[in-house]
Amino acid sequence: MRTTIRLDDALLVEIKQIAARSDKTLTSVIEDALREMLARQRRTEKRRPVKLMTVSGGGLQPGVDLDDSAALLSLMEEFSDPA
Repeated sequence: MRTTIRLDDALLVEIKQIAARSDKTLTSVIEDALREMLARQRRTEKRRPVKLMTVSGGGLQPGVDLDDSAALLSLMEEFSDPA
């Protein structure tokens, strides 16, 4: 099918350079780029939504600093230690 599109001049120059380097036609390079963009979009659309598990607990506990990873690790180890 034949159609007319308007392209930014700088983009057209770059596409023509890619076509020349890869020994392809301008049409072929544009088609490949569009196919790649459509495939990427389809992959993104197929992602399942992330379901986060939440638990009740009254929110952040006193003395917990979310910016202090070492302290968080220490607290988590305290709660997981069966002793």
